Amino acid sequence: MATAAVPGLEVRAAAPHTRRSGGGYDAVLLHTTDGRHLLIRVPRSQAAETEQSADLVAIRSITTGIRSRLPFDVPAFVGQTPIDGTRAIVTEFVPGAVRTPDELTAESRLAESVGLAIAAIHMLPAGFVADAGLPRATAADCRDDVVALIGRAADTGRLPAALVRRWEQAADDAALWRFEPTVVNGLLTADSILVDGDHVSGVVGWSALAVGDPARDLHWLLTSRGEAAERALEAYLVARQGAADEHLARRALLYGELELARWLLHGVDSHDADIVADAVSLLDGLVQRVHDHSSEPLGVETGPIMTVGEVERMLDDTPREHRQREAGDAFLTDSYDFSELRRDGLAGDEPADLTAPLPLDLSDWGDADPAATQPIDVLDAAEAAEASAGAGAGEASAAQSDAADAASADAQAPRNAASS
Repeated sequence: MATAAVPGLEVRAAAPHTRRSGGGYDAVLLHTTDGRHLLIRVPRSQAAETEQSADLVAIRSITTGIRSRLPFDVPAFVGQTPIDGTRAIVTEFVPGAVRTPDELTAESRLAESVGLAIAAIHMLPAGFVADAGLPRATAADCRDDVVALIGRAADTGRLPAALVRRWEQAADDAALWRFEPTVVNGLLTADSILVDGDHVSGVVGWSALAVGDPARDLHWLLTSRGEAAERALEAYLVARQGAADEHLARRALLYGELELARWLLHGVDSHDADIVADAVSLLDGLVQRVHDHSSEPLGVETGPIMTVGEVERMLDDTPREHRQREAGDAFLTDSYDFSELRRDGLAGDEPADLTAPLPLDLSDWGDADPAATQPIDVLDAAEAAEASAGAGAGEASAAQSDAADAASADAQAPRNAASS
C-alpha cells in the first residue's frame, strides 16, 4: 500500500507500530532505502476515518512557512491510496517519546519547552486556518458552546442542580470570556507531545486545529502534578509577551470540570449504564467538594472554588477500565495514542497524592507580569528543540516500535486528557 501511495518509494524494512493505541488504526512504521522513516495508517472504523480525514486537512494546511515558526516537528503528508472503501495515509514519522503530564512538568527544562511549544501554536497567524476552511470561533462562540454543553447535560436529568448553577454563573460572567481567540490545536494533551531528552520534538494529532479559546490547550497542564508545572506556565506567559488574558487559567479549570458533563453525555448517548453511573458518581463528588469549601460560583470576582489539586484528584478518581470503553461517535487515537481526549472523554494516570502540595497558585497567575518572571532562555530552548527535532528520524523510541495494537476498535472510551 505504501508503494502504491508514494510513487517510486522503496521500502527496506517495516514493522507494526503503536503507541498505546486502542485499535483505531492499523499502522506500520516504514524504513525506506533513502533513509526516511514514514508511517502508514489505515482506519478501522468510520470514527477513525473521520478523524484521520480531519487530521489530514489540518497537517496539509500547515505550510512550510507555518512550520518554520514552530520549535517542533509536525507530521507531513506524503501520499495516500484507496483500500476497502477507505484510504491508507502515508506521513512522515515524527520521532519522540510520550510522557505523562506529571513527567512533562517534573523537570524545569522540559517544562519550559512544553510551555514554549504551546505558546508557539497560539502565536501562529490565524490566516492559514481560514484559508483551509477550518473552524474559527469568537470568544462569544466559545461561551455559547459551553452554555450548550451545560444545557445538554442538564437535560439528562442527572446533573446536580448545584453544578448547573455553578457552571451557568461562570458562563454568565462576562469578564471570564473577554479574550482574544488564537490558533489552537483543540485537542492538545500530554499524549500529543513527543519529547527527545528535555525538549519537545514534535506534536501530533491535529484533527481539531482551529481558531478558538487557548484555555482548551492548557487545561491538562493545569492539573499536572510536576514540580515544574508553574515553570511551564511562566514560559508560556513570557513567550506570549503579554497577549495571554488574565482569566485564561480560570477558564481552563472550568473546561476541566465540564469534562465530567461530557463523560455523562457520552454514557447517555452510548446507552452505557456503567459510564453513566461513573459520571454521576464523579459529579456527586464534585458537588461535595464545592459544598465543603464554598457555595460561591466559579467566577472572576470570587476565583475558582476548586483548586488545581482538587480538580486533579476529582478526575483521577475515575477507574481506568471505564476510560477504555469506546463510543460509536468518539474520537479515536491513532498509532501515536495522542490522548484519550480524541475519544471525547477523560484520561488519568496514577491516583493523586492527596497530601501533595499544589503545583500552581492561580490566585495571582492571571495577573502575572511576564517581564517580572524569572528569565527563561527562550532562544536556547528553541534551538535545542530544533536540534532534537532534526536529530535522528531513525531514533524511534521503544514505544514507537511496539507490536501493532491488537485491541478491537470497540475497546476505547472517552476521557479528556485535561484530567490526566
